[in-house]
Amino acid sequence: MSKILIAEDDLELRRLFIRVLQKNGYTVKAVTNGCEVLESLKEGFDLVLSDAIMPVMNGFEMVKHLREMGSAIPVLILTAKDAFDDMSEGLLSGTVEYMMKPINMKEMILQIGALLSRAKIIIEHRQILGNTILEADSLTVTEEGRSVTLPQKDFQLLYKMASNPGRIFTCQQLMDDIWDRDGEWDSKTVDSHVGMLCEQFRENKDFKIVSMRGIGYKVAPCV
Repeated sequence: MSKILIAEDDLELRRLFIRVLQKNGYTVKAVTNGCEVLESLKEGFDLVLSDAIMPVMNGFEMVKHLREMGSAIPVLILTAKDAFDDMSEGLLSGTVEYMMKPINMKEMILQIGALLSRAKIIIEHRQILGNTILEADSLTVTEEGRSVTLPQKDFQLLYKMASNPGRIFTCQQLMDDIWDRDGEWDSKTVDSHVGMLCEQFRENKDFKIVSMRGIGYKVAPCV
């Protein structure tokens, strides 16, 4: 089971997080500030759960140091509204997510699970949706023993949407992440590529690509 490092200076909250995470099967260690997080990373943790405001080194500073060190460990920041307003936009990109206080414990567990899953995808360069396997290194999709190699843009589209099943991606988000921002692309480009994916995988038993009219697209599990 994954190891989680908790950074929280409030004793009661720290005890609560420990109890909830252990109940959900995680191995945990708790510290009280960002400096102690940096000192503890050598013990091999899979995720950091950190309060935003702490003495000695707060959560924002801690994330900055982590990234400067080259660490891509997922971080979930717990923050009050006032602190969130002061946070730089870049802090919340990539492997850093946030939750607003007061914290819903069930939501926190779900978000931790999602962060750990995404980190695993990044490390392994593959995603598994039921019996369908997406291999990023070879641009292949394998289903029921049959493999197909997709054009790069098509694979990147499918891989990105499949990394967050159920999440709606706007055409602009997909364009910004996959196509050269200086190129002459528009939403019709995305529509065309997604349309080809829909046709190619319309018989897939593990996922479907859903068009959200006027909003964007998502990959959803078949039920």
